[in-house]
Amino acid sequence: MSDHDAKTVLHRALSIEVARVTESAAIAAARLRGRGTEKEADRAAVDAMRRELNKLAINGRVVIGEGERDEAPMLFIGEEVGTRSGPDVDIAVDPLEGTTLCAKAMPNALAVVALAEGGTLLNAPDIYMDKIAIGPGYESGLVDLDFGPRENLARLAEAKGVTIADLTVCILDRSRHAKLIDAVRETGAAIRLIGDGDIAGVIETVEAEETGIDIYMGIGGAPEGVLAASALRCIGGQMQGRLTPLSEDERKRAAAMGLTDLSRKYSMEEMAGGDVIFAATGVTDGSLLSGVRFSGEWLETHTVIMRAATKTVRWLKTRHNTASKFAQAEI
Repeated sequence: MSDHDAKTVLHRALSIEVARVTESAAIAAARLRGRGTEKEADRAAVDAMRRELNKLAINGRVVIGEGERDEAPMLFIGEEVGTRSGPDVDIAVDPLEGTTLCAKAMPNALAVVALAEGGTLLNAPDIYMDKIAIGPGYESGLVDLDFGPRENLARLAEAKGVTIADLTVCILDRSRHAKLIDAVRETGAAIRLIGDGDIAGVIETVEAEETGIDIYMGIGGAPEGVLAASALRCIGGQMQGRLTPLSEDERKRAAAMGLTDLSRKYSMEEMAGGDVIFAATGVTDGSLLSGVRFSGEWLETHTVIMRAATKTVRWLKTRHNTASKFAQAEI
């Protein structure tokens, strides 16, 4: 067996094993669902995710994490995880995407992780990023951050063979988006505002006929942008991101990582290159995944696992016995 084949087999195994990473984090967070304790739920998810990551046969390095080392005791940027006996792997994590959603038991809280070949994930600082994303099946460059909302929507509508009024745009409900929201509404397109969870918002553009989301626009977290790009690399679509620091501190964060050209547009491939494995498990019920279910001796998780090299998408509904070591570890 060649080295390439060996690496492929290992990654194929990882695409299943990584499910336990997000399942573990989701279960831990779900135990605090609806209790108004954002920090406690996030901490529980981080602890659980790190524990499972350290069981994987990888030489892993966190490139998208909970922040710099002095801000995050675990899963900080640069932290090494795994057994140190496998391939070099870049890791992007969001142990609890939507901490407020979990605290309020609102839809679309997720536990998310992406694994990629070493050196292929954008080491994005924890600042803001302007993003635009659509699903697969369109000519390259159909939409662009340099186009205004009207032009992007007109181009997408023409490609779909519909009118702009038939399109729905997903946008984070934030005051910074007031002008964007007004501009989109002036075109006649519909808007679906979301409180949090823009990773799910981007992914939903892939199945527009089912989700009703045709395009994602707006400013959200740069780390979430890399995770969303990782997912689209696996299932198809287009995405661009541009770092958009909203303060001098954010500019310094970007500069500290060597990112000084703030006018640069990053393609999906520049944010997540090489082979990528993406996994997400629902914490609360959402349009993408069901949340963790607790029922007597069992608990159930709902997970999606994707891989870029094979374009494989697996949906897993898994029942865990609450007496098992895996489930007990989250208590």
